[in-house]
Amino acid sequence: MFDDRYGRDVLSSPRKTKPKAPEVAAERDLVVEDAATGFCGAVVGMEKSYAGDLVRLEDRRGRTRVFPMYPAAFLIDGKPVTLVRPRGRGPVQKAQTASGSRAAPKQRARTARASRIFVEGVHDATLLERVWGDDLRSEGVVVIAMNGLDNLDEMLAEFEPAPHRKVGVLVDHLVAGTKEAKLTAEVGPNVLVCGHPYVDVWEAVKPSSVGIEAWPTIPMGIDWKTGICNELGWGTPQDGWRRVLAGVASFRDLEVPLLRSVEELIDFVTVGSE
Repeated sequence: MFDDRYGRDVLSSPRKTKPKAPEVAAERDLVVEDAATGFCGAVVGMEKSYAGDLVRLEDRRGRTRVFPMYPAAFLIDGKPVTLVRPRGRGPVQKAQTASGSRAAPKQRARTARASRIFVEGVHDATLLERVWGDDLRSEGVVVIAMNGLDNLDEMLAEFEPAPHRKVGVLVDHLVAGTKEAKLTAEVGPNVLVCGHPYVDVWEAVKPSSVGIEAWPTIPMGIDWKTGICNELGWGTPQDGWRRVLAGVASFRDLEVPLLRSVEELIDFVTVGSE
């Protein structure tokens, strides 16, 4: 007999896969802990965003935060679970929108206006949806991610802004003398450019909302998001974005320059346009 010193063939059976976290319906008052941040609270509502389904938790001090419902993102009694939307139930009606506006009675979103708001990337669009989503749907405003400010001229040429088809542009790091300022110096009529001084939209989130004292300063030549995550021990930029998004529940979590710019852009594309 052949003596197999290593036992059975390691390729004779499939590799074991990590068991999936059990799915748990996000019923109101269910207490869970966000695995990434340690925030513990009861489910008080659900929302939708560009990032997918979101769950709103309220802790024992009455503070609320919103978290993406990623697989195995939450803990119950210390064990990972995946929260899912309860069957046959929609989002809980809120008295106030995340932007601070009074919530209108639930109704179908109005037909989209011809005017648009352009933002630099998906993170900007997701953050606008998180805070101003109800307002944007009520006003019929569509937000479009440009995938970089370098694409602005091409997108404006294709869109052909007009008095009834305005474009509002939200720009990161809009400071005199910067590349961003130069790219938006001549955008033509029926286009309004507003911005904030922060290097990235992440930095427009208040440090306290993401559990830090201040945003670190990243040297030139280093990718800002990568540098931030390395300095704070947040892992990859994808992990970092999850922390940032989880820290934003309402307008109170954002810095004033971003709030002012977005509100101005919404007014611009809704007043006097179809």
